[in-house]
Amino acid sequence: MAPRTNDSEPEKGEPSADERIAAVRRVSAARGQERPGELSTPDGLLQPVRRSRTRAVQDRSGGLEAAGPQDGGVERARLLEEGTGRDGGGEKPSAQRIAAVRRVAAAGRRRRALHLAGCAALLAVALTAGSIALGAVRDTGPQHVTPASAAVSPGLLAGGDLDAGITSLQAHLRAQPKDFSSWSALGLAYVEQARTKGDPSRYPQAERAFERSLELAGDNDQALAGRAALAAARHDFEDALRYADQALKVNPYSERALCTRIDALVELGRYADAANAADTADDRRPGIPVFTRYAYVRELRGDVPTARRVLEQALSSAVTPGDIAYVATQLGQLAWNQGDHERALTHYARALAADETYVPALEGRARAQAASGDRAGAVKGLEDVVSRYPLPGPLVALGELYEAAGDRAAAAGQYALVDAWTALARAGGVNADLDTALAAADHGDKASALRAARAEWDHRRTVHTADALAWALHVNGKDEEALPYARRATATGYRNAAFLYHRGIIEHATGHAEDAREHLEAALELNPGFSPLGAREARTALKDLEAAQ
Repeated sequence: MAPRTNDSEPEKGEPSADERIAAVRRVSAARGQERPGELSTPDGLLQPVRRSRTRAVQDRSGGLEAAGPQDGGVERARLLEEGTGRDGGGEKPSAQRIAAVRRVAAAGRRRRALHLAGCAALLAVALTAGSIALGAVRDTGPQHVTPASAAVSPGLLAGGDLDAGITSLQAHLRAQPKDFSSWSALGLAYVEQARTKGDPSRYPQAERAFERSLELAGDNDQALAGRAALAAARHDFEDALRYADQALKVNPYSERALCTRIDALVELGRYADAANAADTADDRRPGIPVFTRYAYVRELRGDVPTARRVLEQALSSAVTPGDIAYVATQLGQLAWNQGDHERALTHYARALAADETYVPALEGRARAQAASGDRAGAVKGLEDVVSRYPLPGPLVALGELYEAAGDRAAAAGQYALVDAWTALARAGGVNADLDTALAAADHGDKASALRAARAEWDHRRTVHTADALAWALHVNGKDEEALPYARRATATGYRNAAFLYHRGIIEHATGHAEDAREHLEAALELNPGFSPLGAREARTALKDLEAAQ
């Protein structure tokens, strides 16, 4: 949860650690008496799970804008102190927080029903006890905050300097409380902290900062673009699109709004519109944030060569450690998706040479190590990641490695932590239905997975929601209903081994033997290490198909 200057004396208006823990328990109880084995997971966030995305590269790069402030006595002072360590800046994760996460994992050997409540409580303590340092991105790359205020150096809010940037913003706002631009910048910093470090309590704090900025200047595009980014981080993509469009009416060249508009259109499944938006953004504000999104839009449409070329050109133009780590990680993810694990490891090494703490690169390296046969290295790497930042993606990945090795108790501990994170995310206003559907289908309550998948499909229709609904229907024995969704998930040309695997298994269950063989083989050919459990099941299904011939 949100770290504060003195955990023993919560600031006015902010719940204490005990109150936060109780709230998490109430959220879990409200979801129905959790059944043993029930699991629901989130995003990052900001993604993997969701990744950062973007066009043809010119030799320009740029960071996403940040913005602004307000006035207000005690309330302003409280908001300025939120999210700081005792010295006003973000700290490294504390020993208390690390120990709390380890205690949660160890509790996985207990009965799951009791274990879930313990996980929620300890995770809340872990996120409250230690200051969570801001850094690069889940499921995404670092979107650099460049404040408009001359009082704060643009470089301070980029990459690993975000902690210093937050401290500088807070000091500046104490002296200049009516600087709307810096209030918006602070809000964006909170969004990044929530999304990158798994602390959804930051979202309400970001919302208050944007509100203050807009109170001071109602038509400032920085706060409107910040609100768009906040809505996207909460997976409210309709609002993200609406706020981005409002910001662009004020400033058609707002990089933050242009990029968030692409993200929102992608996440709403409007891929043609997203491609047009990427072209527009590239014309108006070419730079690394736009380029990575341009590449992702092309990847979703099956144009991997263009995606790779754009990212390679972006990397050649990157200068700051944050940009290098960000783009190199995107290249690593692209290589991973195509099953080129050695190239992926090379890109992740480049990213970590620029920023050795960059979590997406650490997680990606561990996944590539597992796929390359270095299971011990992968487990060690993921254990290191989740001990500091217990985010859903690495928690599930580590759990599956434990499960593949036969340690079901350790795996259960990781899956339960994901469930606890989901409860916290929902309490912070995050729509976690897609992640809930995917994780619960494989590792939790199947009925919950189907409810979440249907809800998300009704909300937005993308290749990812189609795949999630298809798989949730399959695990609930509804394969005939699942098949059209599995086909839709692979219809855009997006090359994703998990999608192909899901489709092949569903086709096998519905008696489409030739189609099943084709897609299961395609999944393993594309990325034979896409999942330690899924790849094993795909091979088993292929053997069954061969035996039935």
